[in-house]
Amino acid sequence: MARVFVYGTLKKGQPNYPYMKDRTHGIAKFQGRGITVEKYPLVIAGKYNIPFLLNTPGTGHRIAGEIYSVDDQMLQFLDEFEDCPDMYQRTPMRIEIVEWEGTSRAPEERPAVNSTLECYVYSTTAYQPEWLNLPYYDNYDSFGKHGLLYVLRESRVDKSQ
Repeated sequence: MARVFVYGTLKKGQPNYPYMKDRTHGIAKFQGRGITVEKYPLVIAGKYNIPFLLNTPGTGHRIAGEIYSVDDQMLQFLDEFEDCPDMYQRTPMRIEIVEWEGTSRAPEERPAVNSTLECYVYSTTAYQPEWLNLPYYDNYDSFGKHGLLYVLRESRVDKSQ
């Protein structure tokens, strides 16, 4: 099992969360909530209002998200879903635990709140330079005050990212 930190449309309550629950893609077990140790720019970009975490450490905000334990099948699905490595790259990042619900370990082995662990994160280095001038967010919500409603893949003309 691998740990994955999701910050965008795959979080609970967001448009692509059903993929995380769909066992035909593998297993994804919610473990808790976290925040990136380093700051990153999280922007909403493109004609489909997609959230992108730009892999530019030290700029932006600490990003809030969810930590999942996933099996190899789900990790492969997520790689394909995130168009890895072309659009997003799966990179290890340090995540500070804000809340832990995972029950797969004995209590004495569970990570403590405020401790850090390494998770895979789908971030990108393949972005337009002008994206660095977009507003930065610390907690993505597709229904947020920004008014940039995410367009589901099945609603897109070209079905791409």
